[in-house]
Amino acid sequence: MKQIQILGTGCPKCDKLAELTREAAASLGGDYEIEKVTEINRITAAGVIMTPALMVDGTVKVVGKVPDLDEIKKLIG
Repeated sequence: MKQIQILGTGCPKCDKLAELTREAAASLGGDYEIEKVTEINRITAAGVIMTPALMVDGTVKVVGKVPDLDEIKKLIG
């Protein structure tokens, strides 16, 4: 099971990244656990200083932007 985390405090971009990530995971049909991380301490502990961010299996893949659906599929696939 892949562990996916969306890091952000709840801004519209963070919500959009979460929405697109869920959509990408559903279309790929894999086994994913998706978590939205909003606590600043956990976000900064991951080395992220700009949100939104996307982590896959503990590795930060995207910071400070919302990639399109196809890019997210590549990142989590």
